[in-house]
Amino acid sequence: MALTDPLGDMLTRIRNGQRARKDSVLTPASKLRARVLDVLQREGYIRGYSEEQMGPAAGIRIELKYFEGQPAIKHVARVSKPGRRVYSGSQELPRIRNGLGITIVSTPRGVLSDAEAREQNVGGEVLAEVF
Repeated sequence: MALTDPLGDMLTRIRNGQRARKDSVLTPASKLRARVLDVLQREGYIRGYSEEQMGPAAGIRIELKYFEGQPAIKHVARVSKPGRRVYSGSQELPRIRNGLGITIVSTPRGVLSDAEAREQNVGGEVLAEVF
């Protein structure tokens, strides 16, 4: 079955895995998914991820993180969707929960968090918001 929004599928798997108190979830592999997971790991929302085989295709195992029994990710949502792309300049990037959350942005310099994008003065497609 073809997915129209692979990144949205990965975020949903993370959300569902944390609600079910799973230690890890498995998702099909892609470069964009790996770069988004790099940002989530750098910001401390997941423990890590590793590539592994998922039948005939490659997959990514995402190690979920909990703090005092509660999921580290309280909210994760896709902002830019296949039907409506959302772009933002470096100064107009949205602040999530007054800076307590992050916005994941796809820029010409790679996939960055909103703070990294502001620091490097680059804008791009707003992929997701996490807190």
